[in-house]
Amino acid sequence: MEAKIAVATVSGKAYYFLVNELKARGIDFLSLTPSEPIPLTVQVVITTEEERTFLRHPLVLVYRKGSSPAEVVDEAIKLVRGKKTFEAITVGVDPGKTFGVAVLSDGSMLETLTCSSLEETVKTILEILGKHQAAVRTVKVGNMASSFTSELLPFLDVALPQDVTMEVVHEAGTSRLGSQTVHKRGLRHAMAAVRIAERRGQVYLRKGVTGKN
Repeated sequence: MEAKIAVATVSGKAYYFLVNELKARGIDFLSLTPSEPIPLTVQVVITTEEERTFLRHPLVLVYRKGSSPAEVVDEAIKLVRGKKTFEAITVGVDPGKTFGVAVLSDGSMLETLTCSSLEETVKTILEILGKHQAAVRTVKVGNMASSFTSELLPFLDVALPQDVTMEVVHEAGTSRLGSQTVHKRGLRHAMAAVRIAERRGQVYLRKGVTGKN
């Protein structure tokens, strides 16, 4: 498959952050310098603010120092798919002492991350839903760590916009891959969150939503 996204930079730090983000999502990309010709198959080019003027391409995204590489990669994915908004955004959550969070858009993974507390998790989910526009938004919470799940659900119910659907997902088997790679910090929780996001769960009856006619 020909890559539709190119990273064009000679900045070591920028290249490192962007490439790690693209690889984590399994996205094919080309590595170029700003002076190299851009293949016709490339639809979006990501570069730095300093190198932007060297590029001649209709769709160039700028990664700014200190910003999140996930945001510019999100935008590149939207442009490649030819859409400004997603049809559906699903956030999977693996509760526990460390909370795994995974974001899926129209079935494809956007990002994974980990949080160290319930409060950080709720804040992170709100930020994710705030930056991704979608017609359908769902938050799916795994039920393996029942005490953490029971504590998280009411917090989310109060914090989330009422158009967001909440589901509780049976979590058996979601940590199987992670147990083989537990040496990588947070990977087990993140991979479990991906599998939770992919599964169908039981709808959580939200207060203030279910009582409407």
